Amino acid sequence: MRTQRPLFRATWAAAGLAVLLTLSACGGGSEEAEAPQKLSETEHNKADVAFATDMIQHHAQAMSMVDLTMDRPLEPEVQELADAIRAAQSPEIETMSGWLQEWGEEVPSTMRDHVNGGHEGHGGEDESSMSDSMEGMDDDMPGMMSAEDMEALEKASDAEFQDMWLEMMIEHHEGAIEMSETEQDEGRFKPAVDLAGTIIETQSAEIETMEKILG
Repeated sequence: MRTQRPLFRATWAAAGLAVLLTLSACGGGSEEAEAPQKLSETEHNKADVAFATDMIQHHAQAMSMVDLTMDRPLEPEVQELADAIRAAQSPEIETMSGWLQEWGEEVPSTMRDHVNGGHEGHGGEDESSMSDSMEGMDDDMPGMMSAEDMEALEKASDAEFQDMWLEMMIEHHEGAIEMSETEQDEGRFKPAVDLAGTIIETQSAEIETMEKILG
């Protein structure tokens, strides 16, 4: 009996392997069907529209966070970072807005439509403008700050501001990267997928810089 057991088990193991190989071969067609769709220079899909719509609002909030650095005492490296974010994301907002207009889609309202870069600085007459401008905005996107977050940043003391800004911007960037990865997986419009790649590369590098400053 003892000498027969290993042979019995080996026979069933071999049979099981054969079944698995057969099922795997039969499933080949479904795997091919799930292959990523080809990118297009002209055609777009729902994922492209969602990416542009959401990222416009996401970028706009990052720009508003950059606005809050005005008149704040920052380390030179942090000031350079804020300037780089403004220089990169403002043109990207314009590009994505252009896509939505070409596609006949609505360009979303953003908090910068309300503030319009007219922030008076912490302690100024428009002290509540940042949180007020969040009304009606979608703060459920990855990394998006709430109205309370923006108000806390706006009212932070100079001693607290820089670290708070860096920590919030890291979280914000991580959300943008997550959204961009979704576009890379699901988007069809090649320029949008390419922009998603640029966002991932640029903001990943900026996260590394911010973490070093905080570290």
